[in-house]
Amino acid sequence: MQQPASGPAGFESEFEPAIVATESVTTAVIRGTVAQDDLPSFYDGSFQTLAPTIASQGAQITGPAFGLFRGLPSDPVDIEVGFPTDRPIDPSGDAAAGTLPAGRVARMVHTGAFDNLAQSWARLFAWVGDQGHNPTTTQWEVYLTEPTPDMNPDDLRVELNLLLEG
Repeated sequence: MQQPASGPAGFESEFEPAIVATESVTTAVIRGTVAQDDLPSFYDGSFQTLAPTIASQGAQITGPAFGLFRGLPSDPVDIEVGFPTDRPIDPSGDAAAGTLPAGRVARMVHTGAFDNLAQSWARLFAWVGDQGHNPTTTQWEVYLTEPTPDMNPDDLRVELNLLLEG
């Protein structure tokens, strides 16, 4: 359960970093080592493959899409793109069962264009350090709003999750 952070005058906001406890979540994913410039096409191709694969196996998508990154930020990145599901899927082509990890997580919500995600991640990492926590090299983004070609980028919301040691 999320423990909201307090903002100005006691205002609680999901946009402020907080420490939350997460449980393991069953997922269907496509894994890859992908160059930064190729991430948009990797995401698009993964989502186009995963939705019919999940449905063909009688599984259900139970939440928004995500991207899970392992290792320090680099180029290329070690990534899993997927959806939470009600049960594990059987491997099919590039699609496989996966999990989002359980543990203590530093979390905040980024609002606005994807171009500014790096600044939000930097803010979260700095907050974690200021609080005396040690991050692991596992982090994931949950895409709370589905991007569309005609949407205002200011309306995008992405939940940032950074797994902590201990």
